[in-house]
Amino acid sequence: MTKITLTDGSPVTPDHREIDPKTGMQKGYVVLSDEERAKGFQEPVRQSYRHLTCGGVTTMSRPLAETYARDPFFYSGTFCAICGTHFPVGEDGQFVWEGTDQKVGTRAKGRELDGVVHDGYPA
Repeated sequence: MTKITLTDGSPVTPDHREIDPKTGMQKGYVVLSDEERAKGFQEPVRQSYRHLTCGGVTTMSRPLAETYARDPFFYSGTFCAICGTHFPVGEDGQFVWEGTDQKVGTRAKGRELDGVVHDGYPA
């Protein structure tokens, strides 16, 4: 089974999805462990994405960006820093990687999966 942690490397807690009413962000965000991310990436490591609805750009921490690069399908949604809430990612999602037209939570056209297992990771 793939090892996961919170962004700070601590174990995933049952309350990590609680939303801070001041920021709209979760208490903690799940990422693939350092060891799992060290196995390599399926996509480039990108830290910024644009929300197609509001046009705002959000920049995420390196562990989150590396988790997306290792497994683009790991998350079902992400946070918009401008809107202050979470929205879906994927083909029908609301975000593109900054400077591209590639939707967050997808593979770039022409890239094939090469060994990453997608087994319903928690968001």
